[in-house]
Order: sequence, then structure tokens, then C-alpha cells
Amino acid sequence: MTFTFTSASEVTAAIGKSLGPTDWMVIEQDRIDMFADATGDHQWLHVDPERAANGPFGKTIAHGFLSLSLVNMALPDLFMPDNLDWGVNYGVDRVRFPAPVPVGSRIRVHGEILEAQDLGNRMIQTKVRLTVEIEGTDKPACVADTLQRYAFLPE
Repeated sequence: MTFTFTSASEVTAAIGKSLGPTDWMVIEQDRIDMFADATGDHQWLHVDPERAANGPFGKTIAHGFLSLSLVNMALPDLFMPDNLDWGVNYGVDRVRFPAPVPVGSRIRVHGEILEAQDLGNRMIQTKVRLTVEIEGTDKPACVADTLQRYAFLPE
């Protein structure tokens, strides 16, 4: 369920709130290959199933930055202003990739609201820790403290 808010004070009151999780998503080789093409990262660990079968993970794995990019897709399912004029990704304070995502794995994202700052002029900056969970494993694929800026519509 999406946490919706209409003001900076609502987000500030929700600091520490858990978000999600999203629905599960299967990481298919096609998605990994498209990411490799988009980024130019064609390392065999990601794109060569035959060679990867004899590699350290026994199959291809998703790029760490693919896992990170998927948090952007998940964020609106977890956290969204109700009266949004516009929003932008402002950055990431910290990113870690504790575990690889083998092809065929199912992942989902959950979050926690860490900070909210009223910037004035109907704008807010938020920090949300997003964690990409891999089904059946103890370690997450990605943990990222993401920064967003949102501008609310005039009331």
C-alpha cells in the first residue's frame, strides 16, 4: 500500500514508518541484457549464461546498478505525494550491494522514511531507505538511502 501525503508535516510525522513491500518481480535474462546494452556493461557474469554457469555464482547475475535502478520504479508504489505538481530524484546518500541477484530470482522493495525537510515554497526533500530483498536469502541485493524533492500543487 502506498503511503500518500499532502504536506511536509505529514512526512515529518511519519519518520521511521515502514513502507511496502512491493509485489515480487522476477529478474529475467532479457532485463539483464537490456540493462547491459543501455549501460555498455557486458561483463560475462551478467550476459554469458554458458560461461557464468561455471563462474562463482553458477549462473548470470543482475548488475548491482540494475538493482539500484529498480528502486526508482518501486518508489511510487511505496511513497507518493497526493497533490504532486512535480518530483525529482535528488540523489543517493549511500548505496550498498550486499548480495548478488541470480537470474530467475524474485525481488521486491520495501522502505523506511528516514528524513523529511520542508524547503519552503510548497517543496519538500525526503530521504527514504529502500531495500531490495531477494526471495529466500538473508542478505538484500541493494540498500540505498534515496533523496527526493517534491513540489506540491497550490492549495
